[in-house]
Amino acid sequence: MTILVILLKSILIGGLVGFAAGMGAARMFNAPTVQALGAFRTLGEMNACEGDPASHFSFGLGFFFNAWASTVGAGAFTQDVTHRVIPNWAASVLLLKDKKVENTVHNPKKMAIAGAIIGIIVVSFLNTTASAIPKSLQVTAVKVLVPAAELLINIVMPIIFWLSAIDAGRRSGLWATIFGGLSAMIMGNAVPGVVLGILIGKGVDELGWVRITKVMFGAVIVLFVLSAFFRGFDIQMIESFKLQVPSFITNMHNVFNIK
Repeated sequence: MTILVILLKSILIGGLVGFAAGMGAARMFNAPTVQALGAFRTLGEMNACEGDPASHFSFGLGFFFNAWASTVGAGAFTQDVTHRVIPNWAASVLLLKDKKVENTVHNPKKMAIAGAIIGIIVVSFLNTTASAIPKSLQVTAVKVLVPAAELLINIVMPIIFWLSAIDAGRRSGLWATIFGGLSAMIMGNAVPGVVLGILIGKGVDELGWVRITKVMFGAVIVLFVLSAFFRGFDIQMIESFKLQVPSFITNMHNVFNIK
């Protein structure tokens, strides 16, 4: 009886969440004509898949394992369910029938319906399996799923996106390599940097070094600088060379209580 109640609630919640996530992801491609509900990383990651159903599915699959481990071990969803799993799997399903992203991934109505169906399946699976697994096995499940998810996300996915960037052209490959390396050092994962490199490279290929691409490039540089500062990467880098950290840098970090 408990499983039935969980399943019914999961169907309702999954449908609503999937509907909103699918529609929001599609509407991002129509901004600024319409207001979008989504995240910048979702837009960049979906663009990086370049309309390939297998890429969308494999990308969502990597984060699905992480979300599953979190649900089993902690009883809570991660943001990857709405930002990465549902939108990418919805896009993958639609692209199997029609390869034109303008008719599928960019279509809010189709993405909302597909997202709702995917949301029902994903949320129902996560909740029912998490509730069905005995507490004694939850620890074991987490010990197996978490390392597998970390291996896929931190090693396999960056390689896949880096190879896609190289395949997209020399300029995209160059910026993806540079930003991916910086992202790996600063953030611990190369995927965000590789995605940004693809966006910059393809933008320059299509538009050239115009105002919008220069603004994008400047924003990416500022993003890396701020991320490095607030993560204390500058101090760590100086200390790695066995040098003394200048007092003004330490004072700047103390202002923001960064250690």
